[in-house]
Amino acid sequence: MNTFIKKTGTVKLFWEDPYLSENTATVTSAEGDTVTLDCTVAYPFSGGQASDTGTIGGIKIAEARKEGMDIIYSLPGNTLKEGDRVRVIIDWGKRYRIMRLHFAAELVLELINQYYGHPDKAGANINEDKARLDFEWEGNIQEILPGIGEKIKKMVEADLPVKSSFDDLENEERSWEIDGFAKVRCCGTHIKSTGEIGNVMLKRKNPGKGMERIEIYLA
Repeated sequence: MNTFIKKTGTVKLFWEDPYLSENTATVTSAEGDTVTLDCTVAYPFSGGQASDTGTIGGIKIAEARKEGMDIIYSLPGNTLKEGDRVRVIIDWGKRYRIMRLHFAAELVLELINQYYGHPDKAGANINEDKARLDFEWEGNIQEILPGIGEKIKKMVEADLPVKSSFDDLENEERSWEIDGFAKVRCCGTHIKSTGEIGNVMLKRKNPGKGMERIEIYLA
């Protein structure tokens, strides 16, 4: 567990323990349908990773976004006020599926960078249904997918430990690392080992000229 103390902003418990599904928090501000909390397990949309859904004080989270060091939650029909003590509960099934898809996408991206010369990544998105990676790419990316898929399968079978930590606590810069494979800057929520990913399917799409997309599914 990466225990840490922050002097300002929302304490992000989803980094300290990404397997935590609920916590008690204090509302630090409330304006209309938006609130901030002193600490939270609910991840905001960031880096292409979808935000968590769930409830704060029994009110459904419609949107979560990072703003500076704070996380802003949109709660339609909000009745909470500053100083209220609330229970934050996330949809754990959705979170865990996103964690697995997210790390599968991280492995795909890193393998492509290592074996195919760091092509320009044009976009990424991870939600509970699938992950996708877009590249500036000449030709048909389908040609490399069987090889990438086989490498990921071996890494999943090896059940390699995944270490997540801060590179810069003050600026909230984080990375994940697999010994002997890579250390990559990323502020998402990460699984503890590659074996948690399970079976993965890779599909190719062509979103436009000079662009190729890899879609990633859990089998």
